[in-house]
Amino acid sequence: MRPDSTSHDAPFEVLRQVTLTAGLSSNGAVPIRLAENDLWRLPEGIVLRIARAGQSAAAAREVAVTRWLATQKVPAVRPLDLEQPVHAAGRAATFWEELPPHQSGTPADLAPLLRRLHDLPPPSTVPLGLMDPFVRVAERIAAARCIGGDDRRFLTARLGELQHAWVGLPAGQAPCVIHGDAWGGNCAVTEDGRRYLLDFERVSLGMREWDLTSTAIAVDTFGTLSEEEYRRFCTAYGYDVRSWDGYPVMRAVRELRLVTFALQTADQNSGALQQARYRLACVRGRRGPRPWRWEAVG
Repeated sequence: MRPDSTSHDAPFEVLRQVTLTAGLSSNGAVPIRLAENDLWRLPEGIVLRIARAGQSAAAAREVAVTRWLATQKVPAVRPLDLEQPVHAAGRAATFWEELPPHQSGTPADLAPLLRRLHDLPPPSTVPLGLMDPFVRVAERIAAARCIGGDDRRFLTARLGELQHAWVGLPAGQAPCVIHGDAWGGNCAVTEDGRRYLLDFERVSLGMREWDLTSTAIAVDTFGTLSEEEYRRFCTAYGYDVRSWDGYPVMRAVRELRLVTFALQTADQNSGALQQARYRLACVRGRRGPRPWRWEAVG
C-alpha cells in the first residue's frame, strides 16, 4: 500500500493530515516503524515522528532537548529548523534530519555516548522533569485484556512492592541528565563509524543507573548479551551497575515495565501474546532462574 493512496487506514490518514498541516506532501513517504510512535521517511532527507495521542508536551520537550544537545556538541539526531511540534489528527508530530545510512550500535558504541550525556550539567533552559520509573505501568496493568484477575492482582501487588522498595534504594552515582530508554536501538552507527544518540522522549533528571540497567538486563534477563560484551560496555562507560546494591530492585522494575509493555502489545497484536505470557510467568517465578531468554515484542 502506498502512503499517497486513497486508503483511510489510520496511520496513512494521520500521515496525510500531518504533512498537509506542515505544508509538505505525503507522496513517497515510507514507513520506518508503526508502533507507539509512528516513524516515516519523507523525501529529501526528512524523518517524521508522530507521537501517540496525548504526548504533545513530550514531543515539544524532545525537540528542545535535542536543540540543547546540539549546543553541547553531543552527537544526536537533529530536528528541522521549523516551529515544532505540528498538530494534526489529535497527534503531535516532529520533523528530523535523516541520518546517513546506519545500523544500530553495540553496547560498546552506546557507552561513551551515555557517559557524555551523563557528564553534562543540567540545562537551565529546558524543563526536563524528574524521572518516573513507574510511568504508565499501573495504567497498562489495568487496561490489559489478555490476562485474568489473578495475574492482574499479582502485577498490581508487585508494582506496590517495587514502589516501596524504590523509596529505600541505596545511594548510587551522582544524579544527572539521563536518556531514559538507553539501548542499542537508540544508538546509530553510520558507515564511516560515527555514532549518534536517538529518541529523547524520556530524557529527564535522575539516576544514571536507570540507563545502565538497560544494558545489564540484556545479560541477566534477555540473555542476548555475553559477559564479555557487557564487560566491554562497562569498560567504555567506566562503571558496572551490577556492583551497586540497588541493582536487583532496579532490574525488577525494568522487568515489570517490560512485562506490562508486552501485555499492551499483545492486546494490539496477537503475535506477541505468547511472549507476553512467558514474561509474566518468569516474573511470577514459574520459569526458573535468569536469564529467561526474553524475545523482543512490538
